[in-house]
Amino acid sequence: MHPMQTIAVRAARAAGQTIIRAFAELDKIEVTAKGINDYVTNVDKEAEAAITYQIRKSYPDHTIVGEENGENKGESKEFVWIIDPLDGTNNFVRGIPHFAVSIALQHKGKTEVAVVYDPIRDELFTATRGKGAKFNDFRMRVSKHNELNETIIATGFPFKAKQHTETYMKIFGELFTQCADVRRAGSAALDLAYVAAGRVDGFFEIGLKPWDIAAGDLLVREAGGTVTDFTGNHEYMNSGNIIAGAPKVTSAIVKTARPLLSKALKR
Repeated sequence: MHPMQTIAVRAARAAGQTIIRAFAELDKIEVTAKGINDYVTNVDKEAEAAITYQIRKSYPDHTIVGEENGENKGESKEFVWIIDPLDGTNNFVRGIPHFAVSIALQHKGKTEVAVVYDPIRDELFTATRGKGAKFNDFRMRVSKHNELNETIIATGFPFKAKQHTETYMKIFGELFTQCADVRRAGSAALDLAYVAAGRVDGFFEIGLKPWDIAAGDLLVREAGGTVTDFTGNHEYMNSGNIIAGAPKVTSAIVKTARPLLSKALKR
């Protein structure tokens, strides 16, 4: 295993232990609103601290960008860790057992290592650039479905960017008539991991942040899938608008979505 992936896995499991302990006592969780429909808990912060501690022990000079604490600069600008300590906070606070830890390492702007860890199911999704992707210790690949009518597509509603609701619903409606079914589970990191593992065939969402998708992006690509923005280009880390899946599925979703995009989503 890549030495930095070893640290990422160790950090993800440490955060997972923090999350599982808290999940057993949900009545003690402190919830604070960061913005409209955007919440943070003391557990998010504690899990992020656990990840940062594990990374800093081995790589004290690396930069860490986390959802809760922003950029924690190190002396090295070449190595950047992008972390979401608890992707699916709304599920977590409601007692819905579907959330994950997401950790990605970038070197000179390219994602080299990715880990998504589901502490409830003890499922670990990992990837190293050029070395493939694994589910626990088994190689994983995207699904072999090519036609939309065979597919189950995952998505997330733009609940933090409701100005895109009308466009999103048009895309949703068009895809729903073409595919077999749609899932909306509440964790983009796990949605992307499930695409990589072939559990769902594709995924699309509007308005995500880099820490939501950095790890999942590499998982999908190393599992043989493709990732684009809504115009079929590769600006999804900047725009947060992402489509991922088996290659022909991704192309089909882009083809369906592109004519329906508002001016704001064509950028």
